[in-house]
Amino acid sequence: MPDREAAAWLWLRERLAALRPAARPAAPSEGAAAVVRTAVVTDSASALPADWVSACAEAGLLTVIPMPVMVGEEIYGEGEDDITETIALALAAGKSVKTSRPSPGQFEQAFLAAERGGYESVVSIHISGGLSGTADAARLAAARVNIPVEVVDSGTVGMALGMGVQSAVTAAAAGLESAAVSAAATDQMARTRVYFYVPSLEQLRRGGRMGAAASLLGTMFAIKPILAVDGGKIVPLEKVRSAARAIARLEEIAASDAASRPAGRARLAVHHFGNPAEAEGLAARLAAALPGCPPAQISSLPAVLAAHAGLGVLAVIVGESAPPLMESPLST
Repeated sequence: MPDREAAAWLWLRERLAALRPAARPAAPSEGAAAVVRTAVVTDSASALPADWVSACAEAGLLTVIPMPVMVGEEIYGEGEDDITETIALALAAGKSVKTSRPSPGQFEQAFLAAERGGYESVVSIHISGGLSGTADAARLAAARVNIPVEVVDSGTVGMALGMGVQSAVTAAAAGLESAAVSAAATDQMARTRVYFYVPSLEQLRRGGRMGAAASLLGTMFAIKPILAVDGGKIVPLEKVRSAARAIARLEEIAASDAASRPAGRARLAVHHFGNPAEAEGLAARLAAALPGCPPAQISSLPAVLAAHAGLGVLAVIVGESAPPLMESPLST
């Protein structure tokens, strides 16, 4: 329910304010709130809202590693450069747009910063290893530092990954140990699904994210595919003959999934790239079909994902609000 989400965010903001470096105690005192021992690291494929990231980063609890995007010979870092329009223009012009994993050095610096900040461990949660080598880069960095680091391959992308990160941050802010922080993320991501529509499979084929045969089928017969992320990879879900029907079917699939979730627990996000009006319309129709569900969070697809999905993509992430953490204020 919306009130539940608002209460959880209010609680987290209060905890984050208390966890800023100047306010966070070095050791727990009798009667004090639980001391946070675990920091969380993720990558920009998590599509987290900017204000949410800013609040967590200010407290030193979360670090988001930017994923590089190459447009022609130029390399841009998501979050460091305003690259959305650059990528859109490049894709429209048929120019080369590629992505790469962050360097192990970037992760090493993030892990060391957590150690300097007084954290005892790190949980590092990343885009599916079936789509990127980002988790491997994090593992290489983890072997170079003294602070214990658990690297989690999310097996997913976008806000499906982001919801897992949010659960991890909430668990860490509640003072849970690193194993419980990792478990909170893993459980959330296991209950989250990604469904999306792309006008063309060509960009996915170019990036090696979709088989050549599937791309050829879509091109030859003007099929508009509905895809999903399953087992950490992109898989075809349905093949539809028109864009209008594909979007309508995407809406039906997402609404059916959300309606099957425990009462009051469904949570939605909608991603787009270059077509915000379509995303807003889709979100509005989902809201009408699911009156007990909070309005979907609408956001542009992260550049590292847009580079592969291409212009006109629409994605719906169906997840669940996390259950209360033990006896934390989230349950009130």
